[in-house]
Amino acid sequence: MSKSVLEADVAIVGAGPAGTAAALHLGQLGVKRVVLVDRADFPRDKTCGSGVSPKGIGCLKTLGVWEAVEPHAYWIKGLRLTTRGNETMFLSGGEAAAAIICNRRTLDEILLRRAQSLGVEFVPNFLVRSLLKEGGRVVGFQDDEGREVRARYTVVADGGHSKLVPERGPKSILQAIMGWWEGVEFTPHHVEMIFDPRVAPWYVWLFPENDTRVNIGICYRDDAHQHNARALFQQILDSHFAPRLRGARQLGGWKGHPILYSYSIEKLHSPGRVVIGEAGRMVHPATGEGIYQGMRSGILAAAALRDVLTGASTEARAFERYESRCRLAYSASFAVTRLLQPLIDSPVLDTVAKVLPKSLRNRVAAAP
Repeated sequence: MSKSVLEADVAIVGAGPAGTAAALHLGQLGVKRVVLVDRADFPRDKTCGSGVSPKGIGCLKTLGVWEAVEPHAYWIKGLRLTTRGNETMFLSGGEAAAAIICNRRTLDEILLRRAQSLGVEFVPNFLVRSLLKEGGRVVGFQDDEGREVRARYTVVADGGHSKLVPERGPKSILQAIMGWWEGVEFTPHHVEMIFDPRVAPWYVWLFPENDTRVNIGICYRDDAHQHNARALFQQILDSHFAPRLRGARQLGGWKGHPILYSYSIEKLHSPGRVVIGEAGRMVHPATGEGIYQGMRSGILAAAALRDVLTGASTEARAFERYESRCRLAYSASFAVTRLLQPLIDSPVLDTVAKVLPKSLRNRVAAAP
């Protein structure tokens, strides 16, 4: 294949929620020459619990796609939590704390098409192999077929295992595996979190995607590689879901995916390059949530790039401000997680559950 070159003011690697949010918001801000590439074409499936927090809903509203997403969303208004001692409690934050589940095949497609409507050029089936650099500055990227995208600024949004980011040292990795079922009994509009000792202080989850379909999964840390993920998942299913799965229909096979996270926010830029979303390890260390962090960091990066492109700020100042704003957005909750995780992996939650009123414990599945 002959070499082809695209030119852009901003080129973005990865069309997940982070990359599409950055592209979309650049379009909202009037930046015209934006190229977005992804290794896949759309729509495509993505292994993910697909939960969008209240802050994530706020991002969707900022991006102007909430009205398109809401019809496909399953509302979550409460949490059914099971402690490591098998005590159950139901928690609700009210309407203000309501979240949604929206399948990533749908969510990512909506974000992408909205970005395209604002003039973003999307190039599918483009697997980036390396960055282009000149004098220590990133000036774009290329694939193995000789195709290049050259840009004044490059946004890296290709996930936790990106090889296109500044060096940050050792990685902290959560292992995750999940599957989908229809016909599983669950409490409507509630997610389930189970702090099973085999995965605590991380958790087992059940997320309903609509009135009949759920995804169930586990996330855990396994630095010593002691567990076989599929065997552990089967043990968890047998322990917590066997009666409910007996009459259910499994949809497709199980899928695993590692989640990279960090308790610190750092090294999100270099000359000509900005890093967003999971590529910047901006995933919640307790829950594995990354959709909100991805979209929010994409919005913040777009604002910084607009300021540089319009001359409102120098690159150095805008990129430093971008990183500071990410740190302000996430660092407090990440730090609290680090303090609370030892409590989760202790009898404290069992004690709390035992003193709760009966109305908040051991309810049968029923509409809230």
